[in-house]
Amino acid sequence: MNPIILIKLIAAHLTGDFLLQSDRMCVDKFSNNSKAKYKALIFHALVQAALSYVFVAQWDCWIVPVVIGVSHFAIDLVKTMSKVKGFISLIWDQFAHLCVIIGLWWLAFAGMPDIADEIVPSNFWLIATAYIAVLAPTSILIKSFIEYEKWMPSEASSQGLPNAGKWIGYLERILILTFIFTDNIEGIGFLLAAKSVFRFGELNKTKDIKITEYVLIGTFASFTIAILIGFGINWFIGMNFE
Repeated sequence: MNPIILIKLIAAHLTGDFLLQSDRMCVDKFSNNSKAKYKALIFHALVQAALSYVFVAQWDCWIVPVVIGVSHFAIDLVKTMSKVKGFISLIWDQFAHLCVIIGLWWLAFAGMPDIADEIVPSNFWLIATAYIAVLAPTSILIKSFIEYEKWMPSEASSQGLPNAGKWIGYLERILILTFIFTDNIEGIGFLLAAKSVFRFGELNKTKDIKITEYVLIGTFASFTIAILIGFGINWFIGMNFE
C-alpha cells in the first residue's frame, strides 16, 4: 500500500474543511433556512470531493471524489442535526471523516505498490500536510477545547487586537515546524522565551491570574501540538517513502 495516498487524502480534507471553509458557510450549514443550509452543505461536499480528486491525482479512480463527497455531506448533515455542539461535536465530526478517509484508502488502494509520486516528492506531501495542520485546524481545536472547559476569561475578548492571538499562533507554529524540519531545535526555546517576555511579562498581578493561565494553556497547547506534528512528520520522512 502507498501511505502517501493517505497523506494526500488527509491534506485535502484539512484544506477543504478548515482553510477553504468560510465563517459564512459554517453559519449557513446550521441555518434554519433549508435552502441556505443545503446549499452550503452541498457546496462544501463538492469542494471536498474536488480537492480529494486533485490531491490524489488518480484520474481513473472516481470512487475517491464520490465517497468523499457523499460521506462529507452525510456526516456534516448529521452534525447540523445533532444537539451536541462545540468541542465534542468537532472531535466526533473529524473522527468520522478520518474513519472514512482511512477506510477509502484501505479499500481503494490496498493493491497499490509503494511507489514514489512521479510529479511531487513524497516528502513534500508530508511537510505540506504538517503546515496545513498547524494553521486553522490547530487553532480551532485549541479554541474549542478552551471554550469547552470554560477557561476563557470574559475580559480576554476585550483586550488586544482583533484576531491577533490567532495569527500569533499561526506564526509561532510555522516557526516551530521550520525549526524542527531544518534541525534547529534550539530555536523553539528562544521562541518560547521571546513570547514569554512579551505575553507574560505584564500579567503578573493577582487580577491577571485568569488571563495568565488562559494564555499559558493556549501557548503550551500550541507548542505541544506543533512539536508533536513536527517530530511525527520527521519520523515518517525517516521511513523513506521515496
